[in-house]
Amino acid sequence: MTQPTASHFVNGAYLEDGQGAAIDSIFPATGAPVARVHSATQAVIEAALAAADAAQPAWAALTGTERGRILRRAADLIRQRNRELSILETMDTGKPLQETLVADATSGADALEYFGGIAASLGGEHLQLGADFVYTKREPLGVCVGIGAWNYPTQIACWKAAPALACGNTMVFKPSETTPLCALKLAEILHEAGAPPGVFNVVQGAGAVGAALIGDDRVAKVSLTGSVPTGRKVYGAAAAGLKHATLELGGKSPMIVFDDADLEDAVSGAILGNFYSTGQICSNGTRVFVHKRIKAAFLERLTARLAKAKIGDPLDETVSFGPMVSEAQLNIVLGYIASGIEEGARLITGGKRLDRPGYFLAPTVFAEVTDEMTIAREEIFGPVLSVLDFEDEAEVIARANATPYGLSAGVFTNDLRRGHRVIARLEAGTCWINSYNLTPVEAPFGGVKHSGIGRENGKAAIEHYSQLKTVYVGMGPVDAPF
Repeated sequence: MTQPTASHFVNGAYLEDGQGAAIDSIFPATGAPVARVHSATQAVIEAALAAADAAQPAWAALTGTERGRILRRAADLIRQRNRELSILETMDTGKPLQETLVADATSGADALEYFGGIAASLGGEHLQLGADFVYTKREPLGVCVGIGAWNYPTQIACWKAAPALACGNTMVFKPSETTPLCALKLAEILHEAGAPPGVFNVVQGAGAVGAALIGDDRVAKVSLTGSVPTGRKVYGAAAAGLKHATLELGGKSPMIVFDDADLEDAVSGAILGNFYSTGQICSNGTRVFVHKRIKAAFLERLTARLAKAKIGDPLDETVSFGPMVSEAQLNIVLGYIASGIEEGARLITGGKRLDRPGYFLAPTVFAEVTDEMTIAREEIFGPVLSVLDFEDEAEVIARANATPYGLSAGVFTNDLRRGHRVIARLEAGTCWINSYNLTPVEAPFGGVKHSGIGRENGKAAIEHYSQLKTVYVGMGPVDAPF
């Protein structure tokens, strides 16, 4: 595995500044450091913003075809180096290599390929008004700031970079300080693919670095993936400068399993929506509403399937369940498990830290969970599934919607009418029927209520990285009152 060679990537090259605070990248399976980077100093932040600002006019002046060709070339390079990049992702996050090989760098490549493919077709419209006419042009915003989360560092960097660059913007990206390595490799690959210096820059740091980036007058837009409290701060800072903002925040999403659902599919959906990436996915369906008639069968089958999870070294491709990303996150989740037990939920399986090096937590399932319990109200962001009973369709819809969040929702049923009827009433931006957590880049992704502003992916993302210019063309004499 070839690691990045410096802390930052600015103006087409790696950049080091040891004056910044040290940030260790920890391998979650052992707790041992694997790399050290330094937080961006003011000099590094200035260099990145100046490079992005200087590069933007020439990048925007290229045709969409030319920009798209570079993005598609980067996608090809990512796929060629998928194993190397997947190993780095596993070292950064602790996610099993079995998972990162198919779900991380590859999905980032999908984003670069998709937006590279549509870059040439980004345009406006023509409106004929008698002899006169109006046309619209789609123009870039300028310099964009991307702020990433630690659960999908490569994918999130690509999900933000691809539409931004396709539209003619440049970007300064700040990864999470917990997972600093992967975005640097993306910057390296984009440069190798032909992106001019300054088009995509990466700087390290925590909240203070993000705040310095967002507050700069040269920045036109910020895109954040993170928690709701962080989203409030970022949105407030963007509003102060009247900047564009896209926020992809947290959730407490419902998954509703009706009594006519295919049991194996429903259990599979619950596993994907609670234990993939060790439960560290914002769209997870952690409130699993199961019809009383099938609850016992559901719990029995879920417990049997979880027993087959292979927990261990995430670099072993036979391992299917890895550690949590950090000691701090592990302790947060253990606190939620303790509150679930204290408030009367029935622990079905798991609930304990595993006696081995690293940040391993057994897959955990609670039953007899009620709506007012802490584990049913707050985002846990770990491998903890809560089963709630229901009998009536209208009742479960009302309970599912009784949350400030609205990122995702899922329904399992073999009644097609009911599936569409229930999804239509659920207050969530990204939904599934008889599936869960599939997020192809062709489809918009995002939430409602406190779960976010705007959309990532699909053609909808173009609206958030560009602006329309309207041009009225008069073809006859100008009529004025005097």
